[in-house]
This record gives sequence, structure tokens and C-alpha cells, in this order.
Amino acid sequence: MARPFGLGLVLFAAIGCILFGDRVFAAEAAKPIRVLLIAGDDVAPFHDWRDISESTRDVLVASGRFDVVVCEDPLILESKQALDAYDVIVFTLFNKSVPDVGKDARKNLLDFVKKGKGFYVQHLASASMPDWDEFGKLCGRRWVMGVSGHGPREVFKAKVTKTKHPITKGLTDFDIFDELYSKMQGSGPIEVLIEADSPWSKNTEPLLFTLSYGKGRVVNNAFGHDFKAIKHPTMKKIIARSVEWAATGRVAKPVTD
Repeated sequence: MARPFGLGLVLFAAIGCILFGDRVFAAEAAKPIRVLLIAGDDVAPFHDWRDISESTRDVLVASGRFDVVVCEDPLILESKQALDAYDVIVFTLFNKSVPDVGKDARKNLLDFVKKGKGFYVQHLASASMPDWDEFGKLCGRRWVMGVSGHGPREVFKAKVTKTKHPITKGLTDFDIFDELYSKMQGSGPIEVLIEADSPWSKNTEPLLFTLSYGKGRVVNNAFGHDFKAIKHPTMKKIIARSVEWAATGRVAKPVTD
């Protein structure tokens, strides 16, 4: 009987493609994700912004998946060339001293995300640039001074609403001592991953959610008043996974889980 040479060649090629694809995926997962963490001015003395930014950076670096550069000047957004070096921008500031970053910086930030990269905004950072409506749309929901609020900082139960999303897969409801942000403003479509019942607003509030912006991905994390909240065991997983998902659209097997 003649040997089915053609079939064997096809089978070999198929196996080769699968193996090659696995190697490519592994190589991509091994490459550090390039993070630009923009920190700076905030509502002192209510927020120790440097402690918040350093704690967030520590969580990302400890996961083993990120190369993090911290910049304390939001005007870095004016340089498209500087932004091109990164996969994801992390915002941890409410930039009170620079309420408007200017036309070029606005365009560069939006284009960065629209073209397929990531944006992660944490806690009060969504209140930045209050006169820029599109930034609010980028954040999905934003803190608005005089409208948004929270009750006393206390322990509350955070409820995981999506257990199959890469960010929250395997997580369960947890208790955390933090501010429960309420009445954040916005009406665009978001996917809520974690929520909590607010005694202050009498509503169930979204506290971790995602959205698409152009070809890019956005994660808004309303937790994170201080280093204690940021370094809560579950929150460390959430922060690392959120930034990875914003950058790549997936979450590799967590190193710290």
C-alpha cells in the first residue's frame, strides 16, 4: 500500500503550527508589559498620593509581569513618542494642579487607547480634567465633585458579579476596608465585575468595571483609598490582572495567585 505522504505532511504541518503558536504565546507572556504609571497631585491631606502610586507600582512589579515607569507629570501625555513606548497607561492621580493637559495631550491619550492599547484608572483619578467630557467617557464612570461621594470609610462586602471574566476568574466576594465610591457619573455601556451596596447612596454601586474604547480596553477600579486597601490580598490580584487585561486583552496564569 502506498504511504499517504500528503496526509502525513498536512498532519505534520498542523502539529508544527500548533507547537509554533504555543511558543509564540509563551514568548509573548514572558515579555514584560510596559506600564506608564502617571501619578502626582491629589487632594492632600485626604490622599497620600505618593504612597498610593508607590503601592500600586509595588503590586505590579511583585507580580513579575510588568516593567513600570512612574511619571509625576501628566504633561508627559503631550509626547506621542513617549507614549508609544508603553502598552498601557495607569492613572492614579487627580491632577488638581493641571486641570487641563491641553489639546495635544488629550488627542495622544485618546489615540493611544483607540488604536488598541490599554488604560487603567484608579480611585479618584477618574475625577481628573473635569471639564473634558471625553475623558469621562474614556473612564466609563467618573467621580464628579459635588455629586459623587461616599460614607465613612469602613469594612464592606465587595460582590464579584462576573466569575468568568479573566480579571475576576476564580475570585469570590470579599470584605475590604476602603471608601465605597457612590454616584459616579456616566451613561455609556460598561461591564461590571465587582459591585457593593452603598448605605450612603442606598444603591448598588459599580466598583470595578471594563469597557471598550476604539480598539483598546479600559479598566476603572474605584477601590484604592490608601496602601492598606491596595495591598489587600484580593485587591493585589485585581490590580495586576486589570492592568494586564487592559494591556493585552487576556490574563496569563497569575504568578502571585
